[in-house]
Amino acid sequence: MSINLRGKDPVIIAGAGPIGCTFALYLAREGIPVLMLESEPELPEDLRASTWHPPTLDMLDRLEITEELISTGLIVPNYQYRDRRTGEYADFKLADLGDATKHPYRLQTEQFRLTRIICRILEGMDNAEVRFSNQVTNVSQDADSVTVTVETPDGSEDIRGSLVFGGDGANSAIRRKASIEFEGFTYPEKFLVATTSHPLEDHFPGLAWVNYIADPDEWCVLLRCNNLWRVLFPTPPEYTNEQLLSDDYIQTRLHFLADKDGDFEVQHRTLYNVHQRVAKNYRIGRILLGGDSAHVNNPLGGMGMNGGIHDAVNLCEKLMIIDRGEADDDILDLYDRQRRIICKDFVQSQSIANKKAIEAKDPEAHKKQQAKYMEAAADPKLALPFLRRTSMIDSVRDSYEIQ
Repeated sequence: MSINLRGKDPVIIAGAGPIGCTFALYLAREGIPVLMLESEPELPEDLRASTWHPPTLDMLDRLEITEELISTGLIVPNYQYRDRRTGEYADFKLADLGDATKHPYRLQTEQFRLTRIICRILEGMDNAEVRFSNQVTNVSQDADSVTVTVETPDGSEDIRGSLVFGGDGANSAIRRKASIEFEGFTYPEKFLVATTSHPLEDHFPGLAWVNYIADPDEWCVLLRCNNLWRVLFPTPPEYTNEQLLSDDYIQTRLHFLADKDGDFEVQHRTLYNVHQRVAKNYRIGRILLGGDSAHVNNPLGGMGMNGGIHDAVNLCEKLMIIDRGEADDDILDLYDRQRRIICKDFVQSQSIANKKAIEAKDPEAHKKQQAKYMEAAADPKLALPFLRRTSMIDSVRDSYEIQ
């Protein structure tokens, strides 16, 4: 199969989320014609992902957008694992990563900040087009091209491309229409995210901007994002969505976390299912997957969106090798191996382990886990490998070593 990225057929990207946008901008910067299709009438303001790890910021530097993204958010120099009952916390300082990254910190800013930046840039490029209200409904391919069927406000349209990248999320039409299995499981409980402007830092001495708070009764995650606190809770599987999103339920959960007089101001609330799934293939011919289309995991550790951006950059690097005539399309199978294996061996296992540790019900197991965190945070020899692993520096390095 011969792939011509500079012919009359563009590279088609399904989905204008952070992964699709990164993929589109990378190729467009290299002079490749791209067409990005988004089902929504405008860029969604999705509140799910807000953590940007150091290697992700390093990668976005190549696209000359890291500094603008940083200006939209909050630089986080440290993060904590807390025991809510005792008040003890392990404090990990990301400055210890200074020799391994240009950005030794986390950035907290909503994922839609990135998509806004990238779409604005794409609008000014002659070789890039973004279409909204364009819902992908089917995909097919032959030896020379791929064809994507799209429902538009004016009816159905078939669009021919050199290849298609499925960045259209966990319910990816590209993945489903290509009959690619999505292997894994779904947790019985849903996660609830509520945002509040209340100063939660007043209730927890020494609170960082990113915190994983363990408690045998109810764990939670506290993230500061611009001027709001985002609070993530697990929810009882037997409750209805209406109950979980109600004012009464959310106020009860927030008051259990930090008691105060009167109600908390709640700016947003989101409820979502939690999956651990990986596509059986990331590549079939001219059809390629990345991000949530290829893998989904629980959000503890902030690895889903970051791993998806790592997918996009890895794949674009290989497409440019093809474009320069230095390899044939077999190198796309290497993309499949590198990113799929690292997802299964690292991202999935790490995010599952993160959830298991924070939700421990046995007080003794809970105590031992907190002691391990505190020992690691206090010893530089233990802290550095822990930080390299949890910031995804090691997973990026290890992925490129897979052959």
